[in-house]
Amino acid sequence: MHSLQRAEDLPDGILLAAQEVFDAVVATALDPQSHGALIAGLSALASAAGPAAVVTILRQSAPAERVRILHAGAAACFCLPLSFIELHERLHALHRSSEARLVQSQIAQHRLKLDLVSHALIAGEERVAVTRRECLVLECLIRHLNSPVPRDQLIRYAWPDTEYVGPSIVNLAVTRLRQKLELRLPWVHIETMKRYGYQLTMSTERQSAA
Repeated sequence: MHSLQRAEDLPDGILLAAQEVFDAVVATALDPQSHGALIAGLSALASAAGPAAVVTILRQSAPAERVRILHAGAAACFCLPLSFIELHERLHALHRSSEARLVQSQIAQHRLKLDLVSHALIAGEERVAVTRRECLVLECLIRHLNSPVPRDQLIRYAWPDTEYVGPSIVNLAVTRLRQKLELRLPWVHIETMKRYGYQLTMSTERQSAA
């Protein structure tokens, strides 16, 4: 299951991309006359999108123009007709790559590693095995390390395939994750931000001792 938000033009798209974290941003320019405006605004769109991959879809374009689009900040450029399956898989590949880089860079300074394949948080010889869902919760919180994450944003990220997720389900997942961290990595904390969400932090004592 995917959630989608749509903007009618590039300025609105830039504003929307800056307001929330997305897995990918797709910009379409089906009129060749609009390619210039797209190229001019791609840098701002890519900057607003943060770690999300920016992909463009054009009706038709010369190779030189597609190169300009890639140089302007797009991660990929497609022309019609295109295969939805190919687009879907390309977006998944780009997302996995950018996600892994962002998550690992956020926690590398704390000598931590989140293994997205085996679902484990690793610090030296300590290894905390987590479920797939718990791994998604950690991944979302790590993306915003030391910053509060709204509960609804965490739900969209960690339960993308579930239509309704009640507060008790989120609380249970976070509680179990806290218990695992306290047992093996007590210096990694998931704090509850009252009436807002959660925040992942690291104890300064452990950082200075590492």
